[in-house]
Amino acid sequence: MSVVPFDQRDGSIWFDGKLVPWQDAKLHVLSHGLHYASSVFEGERAYGGVIFKSTAHSERFRRSAELLDFAIPYSVAELDAAKAEVVRANGNPDVYVRPVAWRGSEMMAVAAQNATVHVAIAAWPWPSMFDIAQKMKGIRLDLAEYRRPDPRTAPSASKAAGLYMIATLSKHAAERKGYADALMLDWQGRVAECTGANVFFTQDGALHTPIADCFLDGLTRRTVIDLARRRGMEVIERRIMPEELGSFNECFICGTGAEVTPVSEIGPHTYRPGNISRSLVEDYAAAVQPKVGAAA
Repeated sequence: MSVVPFDQRDGSIWFDGKLVPWQDAKLHVLSHGLHYASSVFEGERAYGGVIFKSTAHSERFRRSAELLDFAIPYSVAELDAAKAEVVRANGNPDVYVRPVAWRGSEMMAVAAQNATVHVAIAAWPWPSMFDIAQKMKGIRLDLAEYRRPDPRTAPSASKAAGLYMIATLSKHAAERKGYADALMLDWQGRVAECTGANVFFTQDGALHTPIADCFLDGLTRRTVIDLARRRGMEVIERRIMPEELGSFNECFICGTGAEVTPVSEIGPHTYRPGNISRSLVEDYAAAVQPKVGAAA
């Protein structure tokens, strides 16, 4: 299937404060963000023209930049308004939304305190990866070779572009072996997350998920925890060791792209997606739909 490259698509992108034609949203090859990973981004979805948890994403976007020692030159309210403008301008109410900020081209060395900070926001159609029947079959995960780093060696609480280098390598390796994604351990050998999604397990009716202290505490992760507790489920955030993987009944991953997706296999361990996974798939699908009267 032929895919149109992202730099050749039609539509509008919000770039440094105004909408520009999609193919005019460009940066110089000597931008600091390209060479030194001084870049942060967000992944969001609009459902029915309304971005789910837009303000929480804008707040995290600004915090991520601060952790990389630069300031995004727009307020949370301005970012929220810009994202909504991009969704409207591109004429599709159900889209993936990508804000990104980076240091520009004024300085080309490790230090770049005086480089201009640029911000762009794009939106494009990205349907749910699977319908519910496909989701309930579960996806297969490899075990990644790379590990999430010690938070003393990287700004792990930020959604920083550089932190995704090992995610890309791990997902490529998994896909070459026929898996959909890979489960990553942390720097101490404990279960962490997938390459772009958090992970949950079930045992005796309770949800278990790794403590997010060296990887991103996803907004979808927090939403799932809230939904589970509303159902009266016990949610246990704890250290999970890889030798425990065979003891769980169900497993699912969650993130803006994946939404809530059950897992049928992690390496040699198999799971049967069941009622808990189905309930949270359905609850999340209902939670992201805009409420009557919500602003588009």
